[in-house]
Amino acid sequence: MSDVAAVVDDLREESDELDALVGALAADRWRDRTPAEGWTVAHQIAHLTWTDEVALLAATEPARFGDEVAKALAAPESFVDEAAEAVAVAHAPDALLARWRDGRQRLGKVLRDAPAGTRIPWYGPPMSVASMATARLMETWAHGQDIADALGVTRAPTARLRHVARIGVRARDYAYAVRGITAPLEEFRVELLAPGGELIAYGPEGAAQRVTGPLLDFCLLVTQRAHRSDLAVTAEGREADQWLGIAQAFAGPPGPSRLPRAEQDGHR
Repeated sequence: MSDVAAVVDDLREESDELDALVGALAADRWRDRTPAEGWTVAHQIAHLTWTDEVALLAATEPARFGDEVAKALAAPESFVDEAAEAVAVAHAPDALLARWRDGRQRLGKVLRDAPAGTRIPWYGPPMSVASMATARLMETWAHGQDIADALGVTRAPTARLRHVARIGVRARDYAYAVRGITAPLEEFRVELLAPGGELIAYGPEGAAQRVTGPLLDFCLLVTQRAHRSDLAVTAEGREADQWLGIAQAFAGPPGPSRLPRAEQDGHR
């Protein structure tokens, strides 16, 4: 199986797991607030729906996708929220669910069938097909975590989290750049313990700057779905410690970080 096919399979499984979580919800639960300010469960699924459709447009009609980039440049701070709001308010839950299912299935087929070497335009540099599938998986997992938190559901971590972690590690320098900070020149060592006991490692083994912890906790950190103080991710070295305070696996401006769990209780 090719790398692309393997990632697309994992993306499908991640989406199906989230689908099982929301598919049986009563209509009124789609209005439940999630930890993302102003976003309900419906907004989270609407965002995934819109992003899948935009990714499909980028892969099949790159010239038209340029119009989407122009919209983003015109309103970089608000275009994502506005898109989620537009899709959410336009659909009842069953119609939104059907649209999300259709869009993600069509995107999966296009990604799986794309010729080798295909580059897909995006809001930053063009992406390989495997990178696009990985990015969609990361977003699906992260927004699924928002929904799980809203519903009070604890999800079992899976080996698919290695894709999220890989983006988080590769986006290290981006996390510095988006904050106007010069990134360190040296590579960091990142060692993460997967749910099945496997050690997943990045960077040179002898690096002075090191990050260690559970795979799940690292993924929650780099997607900003939990506060660092609530996670068992540790740093050795000043620069590694600084990175854990700013790490993000997603493109765009840094979003508001989650409050520590103890402070969340006081803000409900």
